[in-house]
Amino acid sequence: MVCYLLVLPAQAQTKSEKNSWRLGIQSYTFHLFSLTEALDKTEELGIKYIEVYPGHKLGSKWGDKVFDFNLDLQTQKELREFAASKGIKIVGTGVFVTDNPTDWEKMFKFAHNMKLEFITCEPALKDWDLVEKLAKQYKIKVSVHNHPKPSDYWNPDNLLNAISHRSKLLGSCADVGHWRREGLDQIDCLIKLEGRIVSLHFKDIAPKIEGEKEQHDVIWGTGILDVKSMLKELKRQNFKGVFSIEYEYNWNNSIPDIKECINYFNKAIKQLN
Repeated sequence: MVCYLLVLPAQAQTKSEKNSWRLGIQSYTFHLFSLTEALDKTEELGIKYIEVYPGHKLGSKWGDKVFDFNLDLQTQKELREFAASKGIKIVGTGVFVTDNPTDWEKMFKFAHNMKLEFITCEPALKDWDLVEKLAKQYKIKVSVHNHPKPSDYWNPDNLLNAISHRSKLLGSCADVGHWRREGLDQIDCLIKLEGRIVSLHFKDIAPKIEGEKEQHDVIWGTGILDVKSMLKELKRQNFKGVFSIEYEYNWNNSIPDIKECINYFNKAIKQLN
């Protein structure tokens, strides 16, 4: 049984990539550990892509340095090489939020130097002209996350109002769990955003229980988000991109749960194909 789980993640990667779907890790899943430890865990899972949250402490020889736009070029290079040595590519960073418009230039330069595909973020509504200009200049996608209220983007209608007339480089980082927690239907939200989904923070969540503060993450296929139907809808849309696994439960020992999520994903992909 253990051997089966060890080979399964690589199979999941192969099957999903036939659809141009890439399974990745959002490093916040391992925020109790350093980024180098998170990369070790990502390698253990057989996952080849990672999205790193700003502020993740690097650890190892880099000590208390953190992943953000202040990171020096030499460390950026070494970090890319360290990830590559484990067969992992850093494809994005987020969720980036700032009240200072001058930070956007720094972030796009950092993303360019790190060879990132997208920046997951929640731009201030007043900054959209600047963000669009920089996305075009650096040819980097902007993947807008939907934190719960009071985020401007908790509802996909708000995001579409902001970007529908703008470059296709701008789109959604679809956090399907947050939508449902806010009382929205996650599949309806995916449908609304057709053609604008850049990436996902993918998950399944527990049903709402009176007295509990939040519907926590659960192993995919055991919660209320109907993972198979979400995947079916994304295939209908011909979505191509990264599913970042953001597993926010069992923080100290989430690897066994995530392996089961990958197992479920693999089976669902096989059925879709």
